[in-house]
Amino acid sequence: MSDLNDLIIRYREFTRERDWEQFHDPKSLILALVGEVGELAELFQWQPQGQEDLERNDPELLRRASEELSDILLYVLRLADVMDIALSDAANAKLTAAEERFPIQEFTGRAPDKVRGS
Repeated sequence: MSDLNDLIIRYREFTRERDWEQFHDPKSLILALVGEVGELAELFQWQPQGQEDLERNDPELLRRASEELSDILLYVLRLADVMDIALSDAANAKLTAAEERFPIQEFTGRAPDKVRGS
């Protein structure tokens, strides 16, 4: 998880050096994040279903998806940093809760009918 911490610190410094902290309030970061998710979705929006193998073998699509996923990750990390959320701890707690809510013996190979408290 130190890679994530390194990215958080690097992005924090990048932001400070450019005096962009003033633009990195939670609302603005969330809107930027939503925009990047939209850009990722746009890459796949009109792809026919069942084209997964073709998509994985399309270097340009993979390059662009990689860029959008990187933007998304960076905004998520920056948002957690600004909100003083230990993202790694929070994600581990969320996964532990999911393991308890969805025991292997009940949910192997099937999606929950109704998810509460996601």
